[in-house]
Amino acid sequence: MRSHDVLIEGYGRIREEVHAVVDGLSVDDLHARPGDEANSIAWLVWHLTRVQDDHVAEAAGIEQAWLAKGWADRFALPLEESDTGYGHTQKQVGQVKVDSGEMLLEYYDAVHEQTLAFLSGLTNEDLDRVVDERWDPPVTLGVRLVSVLSDDLQHVGQAAYVRGLL
Repeated sequence: MRSHDVLIEGYGRIREEVHAVVDGLSVDDLHARPGDEANSIAWLVWHLTRVQDDHVAEAAGIEQAWLAKGWADRFALPLEESDTGYGHTQKQVGQVKVDSGEMLLEYYDAVHEQTLAFLSGLTNEDLDRVVDERWDPPVTLGVRLVSVLSDDLQHVGQAAYVRGLL
């Protein structure tokens, strides 16, 4: 197994879990928050998708699906188009409303396909390329991709927990 195959497998696990969490939920369930300071399933899945879209698109040198494929317009959230949910207040979390679980999954799947297309062409050498020099040490592509993978798995796990509380 090559390194990009491992990454493809990992990102595939995120997709499986996102679908398992969202499938069959009503809009009310997607927006339910188990406490005043808690995140909804809709917010968690939207956020993990936005982070993957933003970070992978930047590393790949392509436009985010959120903008290029009209998802920002379809969601019509009262947020900046560049917003990924990082640092959101509880008020902002509550502003992330979706029309349906299907729309949320369609956006996730569009990002997932874009991610897989990028990952499938990577070589081991590509993973050593520095993609962010704002950190010490600078962040390589491999580290960034694992960071997104880890963050997304954590958020989908949180969404699964919220679903279990429902």
